[in-house]
Amino acid sequence: MLPSEADSADFLKSLGFPTVEIHDTFTHFDFTKPGRRVLLIGPMGSGKTEAAARVWRDAAVARTKSVAVSKLTSYGETDRRNVFFVRSELDRGRFTDYPSDALAYRSGYVSCGDHIAFIHDSFDLEAVIRDNPTVGTYIIDEASFFDERLAYVVRSASLEKGIMFIFPALILNFRREFFNATARLMLDIATDVVPLTAYCDHPDCLKDAFYTYRYYTVDGRECPALYFDPLIIVGGDRAKQGDVEPNYASRCDHHHYLPGKEYSFLALKPMGQDAARGEVGPLVRELKSLKENIRSSKLYQSLQKSYGDKPDGEVCMNSLAISRIAEKALCWLFAEQNVIGEGLLRHVADDLELDVGYMSGILKNNKRPVDFEQMLLL
Repeated sequence: MLPSEADSADFLKSLGFPTVEIHDTFTHFDFTKPGRRVLLIGPMGSGKTEAAARVWRDAAVARTKSVAVSKLTSYGETDRRNVFFVRSELDRGRFTDYPSDALAYRSGYVSCGDHIAFIHDSFDLEAVIRDNPTVGTYIIDEASFFDERLAYVVRSASLEKGIMFIFPALILNFRREFFNATARLMLDIATDVVPLTAYCDHPDCLKDAFYTYRYYTVDGRECPALYFDPLIIVGGDRAKQGDVEPNYASRCDHHHYLPGKEYSFLALKPMGQDAARGEVGPLVRELKSLKENIRSSKLYQSLQKSYGDKPDGEVCMNSLAISRIAEKALCWLFAEQNVIGEGLLRHVADDLELDVGYMSGILKNNKRPVDFEQMLLL
């Protein structure tokens, strides 16, 4: 038992409490330590943003203290009790029922007034820091949505001005992989990491959930997102029906379904690589099957082999009920694997009459925009 735990145990025993297991005290946030870079990590629904909102409320109390306290929390004109909330422009679609100045979470919100900004990238963050010289603590929601340069902007500001940064962030994506290069760099520069968990949301489970699960609800069925589903899909936090917008949940290892990963690297990516070298036929035939006759596709064969006779096989096979699988596969090859170029992307999309409106939105949100309307003019 640590000394602090022993002290707590002795204190409780002196009050007449029986011998119990003593946990760490849930304390107010410490604004006296400069330059901290605090990662609040966990799956969707684990309370990351709610924990950040608690920091905001603690700051409001701390600002009522005397000048003596300000000497402990300040660096020049910067005071770490002054908190600012930063969100991604991509994230405006979430929490539409709350005010525009809300630091919102699933069970409520706090109003940020003029201490909130929506930004596109790390350059916008630099401008926010420059324009708010008295702010000493920044809460940056979903940092993985930004470019990796953000990590070094944050590190420099924390070292040079003692500014604190708090990141309620998804470090792992729905594939249970590092969200992106930014997420990996955030771990590199962090001074504190606070892991949070949630209950697994599966109705038959009460285990801790460490992972974010993406699924679609089609005709009342749970349809897991395929591995090559787009990395970023912008949407709100309401439950959604249909095969266009996904739902998210926290899941344990056993109930986190991710069909199609083996197919993506053993079949889809090699076909994309062959297409880039001029052998386009196999990729076009596979995408055509994905669009018109899924049971004739290599994807169906792969999933049937992997899940056909397993207890959870039915829910994994439900992933084939999702629409625009061909469009998603082609976008994955172009935007994430970089194995096909824009010209080939346009050619295949046109040849198979794919939904280029859908693809355009997906590629824009994943920072690989393609103007398909221009394609039609050529």
